[in-house]
Amino acid sequence: MTLRVLNTLSGEREVFEPADPEEVLLYYCGLTVSDDPHLGHARTWVHVDVIHRWLEQLGYGVRHVENVTDVNEKIVARVGERAGDGTVGDSERDVARRFIDRLFSDMRSLRLKRAEVYPRVTEHLPEIIELVETLLEEGYAYESDGSVYFDVTAVPDYGALSNQRVEDLEAQGPEAGRADKHNPADFALWKAGGVEPTAIEEHRHEARTYDADEPEGETWPSPWGDGRPGWHVECSAMSMAHLGATIDVHMGGRDLVFPHHENEIAQSEAATGQQFARYWLHADLLGVDDEKMSSSRGNFIPVAEAVDHYGVDPLRMFFLSASYNSTQTYSGDAIEEAIERWDRLRTAHDRAVEAAADPAARSKVDSALRDRADAAREAFADAMNDDFNTREALSALFDLAGAVNSYLDDADTYDYRGLRASVEAFADLGGDVLGFEFTDEADGDVTLAGELVELVLDVREREREAGNYERADALRDDLEALGVEVQDTDEGPAYQL
Repeated sequence: MTLRVLNTLSGEREVFEPADPEEVLLYYCGLTVSDDPHLGHARTWVHVDVIHRWLEQLGYGVRHVENVTDVNEKIVARVGERAGDGTVGDSERDVARRFIDRLFSDMRSLRLKRAEVYPRVTEHLPEIIELVETLLEEGYAYESDGSVYFDVTAVPDYGALSNQRVEDLEAQGPEAGRADKHNPADFALWKAGGVEPTAIEEHRHEARTYDADEPEGETWPSPWGDGRPGWHVECSAMSMAHLGATIDVHMGGRDLVFPHHENEIAQSEAATGQQFARYWLHADLLGVDDEKMSSSRGNFIPVAEAVDHYGVDPLRMFFLSASYNSTQTYSGDAIEEAIERWDRLRTAHDRAVEAAADPAARSKVDSALRDRADAAREAFADAMNDDFNTREALSALFDLAGAVNSYLDDADTYDYRGLRASVEAFADLGGDVLGFEFTDEADGDVTLAGELVELVLDVREREREAGNYERADALRDDLEALGVEVQDTDEGPAYQL
């Protein structure tokens, strides 16, 4: 089955065809580092991770870029906030650095594949300013009192991603800057000066205390005066700096469709004249108590706390039990169910590993288990190729788990090849693709032992065919000394460990 993805831009499932048939350019809109990462972030991380892994399984090289937004009024709002014996940070960079450290610690704890690069806004000011200058030169932007705005009316198809018309759009950005705009829906590419006190106040919490009353945040020189980059232009500049003018997959949360991703398309394509992203994938949000889990609402569970309490595999099981673009709700019952499901899957894997190492496991025993392992691989691939449907992919693994358990409950002698095929399916699909960590020491030992025995038996058969019977008998004696029972049958040699 060919991979198909649900493209937000078209609203349809489309055959996935990257510009380069050997390599996928993947950009994920990362976090604004103003607080500890929470389970809502972790959910999308895990799905992006699995998408990355599946693309590699399909044979693509994946160039994965995930930005870090370290310039934002939410970060500035936490400057001087009291925390323990000190503060969260004494400057915007201090606060950002504190939460960047948490960000990467949490990513490692969740067993995510590394992106190629994690660009930061503070490292890309020259690229951002250059992009703004290009938009001014091409007539898509205008300067007003030291700020620069993008003219949304200059782009005929503005609103296509979010399915909106320009005339129906509400004003973008803070009210204080709207008088400088030609159109209320125009958005800031560059903002003059520091952060407005009203923006700081909006993001501060009454229950917290602050040493700094009105921090302004960092500013940078530009052709239009000192100021700060607009949020939307940052991602375009960082994406193009690392992946070029056109990427294959742009992914982010559903809440970013408008205005963030809509504005990314407008400014990027206006600057380059090329399509910005071929496929737009949007992850739905994680809810709790009928609300979106978010830092601003304070209704979140930090990643580090959840990993310590539940473990990585149950959390991945929870997240992957729903597809990336479906809604999901966090609750104690849902997590307990995920713990039980992970235990069920791991137990089936471990039983298969133990049975394959049992003396009752033989290479010439026929069973339907091999077919069930093959069927699981096929069903898993069909699910993942259907817009990365992890829910159905997990169903394929649980079908295999049920087949393994039923087989082992009833069998007197075991089909070694069938058990090994099942163990390898768990490892390849559940481990390499879904990121679970099975007990792999015994798995590796059993697989390696079986492969080595078969290699020795192949050598023994060649010796017999050449008439070197003493050498063939010596190899058989050596195997039996190691605990491998060899039986010569009409179909060839069989063995049990």
